[in-house]
Amino acid sequence: MRTAVALGSNVGDRFGNLRVARDAILALPDVKQPILSSAIYETEPVDCEPGAEKFLNAVMEFDYEGEPGSLLEQIIRIEEELGRRSDHPKNISRTIDIDLLYCGERKLEDARLQLPHPRMHLRSFVLQPLADIRPELILPGQIKTVGELLADLKESANVVRFRHDW
Repeated sequence: MRTAVALGSNVGDRFGNLRVARDAILALPDVKQPILSSAIYETEPVDCEPGAEKFLNAVMEFDYEGEPGSLLEQIIRIEEELGRRSDHPKNISRTIDIDLLYCGERKLEDARLQLPHPRMHLRSFVLQPLADIRPELILPGQIKTVGELLADLKESANVVRFRHDW
């Protein structure tokens, strides 16, 4: 099933953190081609501590042949390998943040995982990179395309293309 993740980093080598996370995701056994990757965008921190550095954000989409819960566990391990502690406070600067956005049309809601991601349609730092690769996609639970949702957001001016290739 087509699956997407959002990646973000605002601590240390932000670009390097994204590349290492991307490569680790691509090496997972149930991740298959084709892989779509957005450009990388620099964005202002949202709901972070005062003085937080800007984030680099990107989105990847790929075919995934496993269960979403298993993918979440593997993503958490990748985050931990890149220095994010399991008890990391929410909305605080971080070396890496990987969010599972959607797994096909699956809808899940439990203590650990909500699919589709409940706030992605409100975040330009997710919608802009997603619009790079899937502007006509209608997200589960939405009626507008990703491109239309992005156009409706007023904060999208705070998302600046950092680099195209990675």
